[in-house]
Amino acid sequence: GNALPKMLGTGVIGIVMGFIAAMAAGRKKVIADQPTTMDTVPSATESDELTADTKLENFWPRKIVILFGPPGAGKGTHSPKIENKLGIPALSTGDMLRAAIAAGTEVGKQAEQVMKAGKLVTDSLVVSMIKDRIRHDDCKTGFILDGFPRTLEQAEAVDALLAETGERVTDVCSLEVPDGVLQERICGRWIHKSSGRSYHVKFAPPKSLQPGDEPTKENMKDDETGEDLIQRPD
Repeated sequence: GNALPKMLGTGVIGIVMGFIAAMAAGRKKVIADQPTTMDTVPSATESDELTADTKLENFWPRKIVILFGPPGAGKGTHSPKIENKLGIPALSTGDMLRAAIAAGTEVGKQAEQVMKAGKLVTDSLVVSMIKDRIRHDDCKTGFILDGFPRTLEQAEAVDALLAETGERVTDVCSLEVPDGVLQERICGRWIHKSSGRSYHVKFAPPKSLQPGDEPTKENMKDDETGEDLIQRPD
């Protein structure tokens, strides 16, 4: 795919804060230097005569960010901070899947059939879902892909999707956390399956878990619905 920039550091907080500052500064420059918006994109005939790089520079100033990190690295914790600072939505595949299924979209119906069959949603379905989502008005000036792509094939699919409109990923933030910390975070994580809400026995326990108690199926309940929480088998 494209030669994507990468921000690394010695700590997650340092990475995120440095990334937010750099992206905010870059976004201000984009807004100042490139006032043209997606509403003023030239006609199809004019656009066809432009190279992808020219379109990106002059007509497509969307900030397109990918947030990388292993499970438990803190993507769900830090993506809202980046989202609020840059003013663009963070899009997670899990949230998009639930929304597409609830809305009854064509992609959502296909994904629901696959999931009911106990299979994994294919990359092509996920990319189609992203394609639909980034057309929404809230993505007009940019968006953050939270945890996707995860493989080279997925990255190439995202590149191909963005190339359809003369765009490309502008920034990548990689969260790197020691394995021991990741293990503690993941092993203590419980989730509410239907909503995706996440809890942790130490860092973010549900109200149903009393201090000093060991977590069990009986005392791990969702704060909002009172329904059972589960631990992922993997």
